[in-house]
Amino acid sequence: MTMLRYNLEKQGFRVEEAGDGEEALTRISEVKPDMVLLDWMLPHLSGIEVCRQIRRRPATRELPVIMITARSEDQDAVRGLNTGADDYVTKPFSTEALVARMRALMRRSNTVPAKGELRFHDITLDLSAHRITRNGRQLHLGPTEYRLMEFLMQRPRRVFSREELLDAIWGPSIHVEPRTVDVHIRRLRKAINGPDELDVVRTVRAAGYALDTENV
Repeated sequence: MTMLRYNLEKQGFRVEEAGDGEEALTRISEVKPDMVLLDWMLPHLSGIEVCRQIRRRPATRELPVIMITARSEDQDAVRGLNTGADDYVTKPFSTEALVARMRALMRRSNTVPAKGELRFHDITLDLSAHRITRNGRQLHLGPTEYRLMEFLMQRPRRVFSREELLDAIWGPSIHVEPRTVDVHIRRLRKAINGPDELDVVRTVRAAGYALDTENV
């Protein structure tokens, strides 16, 4: 961890450390960081549980989180993403690869778009306020889900493959498994669809996803 901190600080990042999961939650509430690098195997409180609590708290619900772990099985990656992580890095990793993922995630979460609104069906995306509402209620999306929704709302009814969405949201230079798209689509649906509301994210078998009111 000392070497990782040294390398990140060389890249211009200000780094705060926590020795266990409970301390991590305390530090996050005190420091209000721009991003969290979260080790899965933290003592006292696991990284998975820390991520769950980050997503439950209104003040940190949209905080970008990258999970770092030695667990390399696909189901572990899916579990980490389902818990609320925006990205997943498996040890061992190079500092250059980690920094590239950090910068890509920060660009997605901190991009200042042009002013105006996007509208589709009963959903409104306020570009200047970085806010999405549906039927008058505010929707709470993580940074990756927000970027995904913005991208789809700019291109309604067009079907995008998983690979196209990976290039658009994560960038062509970042290696992310295609199944990561499925995880974030599930999280997006959960965030935007209330009881008795139309699911506007259409799954097109063997093709990909589209924003569409004809959800068949």
